[in-house]
Amino acid sequence: MSGFFIPSQNINNDEIVITGSDVNHIKNVLRMRVGDVLSCNDSKGFVYKCRITEFLQDSIKLELVEKQQGNTELSLKISLFQGLPKADKMELIIQKAVETGVFEIYPVINERSVVKLDEKTAAKKTERWQKIAEAAAKQSGRGMIPVVHKPLSYKDAMKLAKENVNEIIFPYESAEGMVYSKKVITEAAGMESCAVFIGPEGGFSEAELELAKNNDARVISLGHRILRTETAGLFVMSLLSFECECR
Repeated sequence: MSGFFIPSQNINNDEIVITGSDVNHIKNVLRMRVGDVLSCNDSKGFVYKCRITEFLQDSIKLELVEKQQGNTELSLKISLFQGLPKADKMELIIQKAVETGVFEIYPVINERSVVKLDEKTAAKKTERWQKIAEAAAKQSGRGMIPVVHKPLSYKDAMKLAKENVNEIIFPYESAEGMVYSKKVITEAAGMESCAVFIGPEGGFSEAELELAKNNDARVISLGHRILRTETAGLFVMSLLSFECECR
């Protein structure tokens, strides 16, 4: 069943209205007709099964068939702090992070980040990344659209994480001890929120590692292999998602 996100003001008792770019998608791409059934989400945890009743020029009217509490969101709010990668890798990272349940994404400028963005470019990139997050949320049946924030410095990212989450997870290539890694992942899955820090292609610097430790980050290993930046975040997200889903 096709799913769409709608603002709460477009829900009026048993009548729901779809506006914006989804109108064209429903009409001309999916070629849906009056009487067809689709799913709407209000980004607040409720899913609405609806039937199309009328097509207007710039909107579509629906009648409510059934309202349910959504069950696609993790109990753990995961904030991914991703070191800016080269080329279009960030798009893949965002897409897969959304699919595996991330709550929000912060692109981070590290010491070894190759990519340099001015304010105008960063704004355009962020807008593009948010659209990718929205598309991934629709495809994977998420109950909300994760926010992709504007890029920020590593120092600001660590300060933000320290002040706003219960746990900071810091995978590091020279870390050892998978038993400890398993303990950290298992404990984090039972918390309300956590931050996951992933370095860029060149990895974290020694100074960044020390700052993480000074902010009580739990430095973990992801195994004996060195993972690419676009793989590491997905790896950790999958572990956390699995632990949450098993509870």
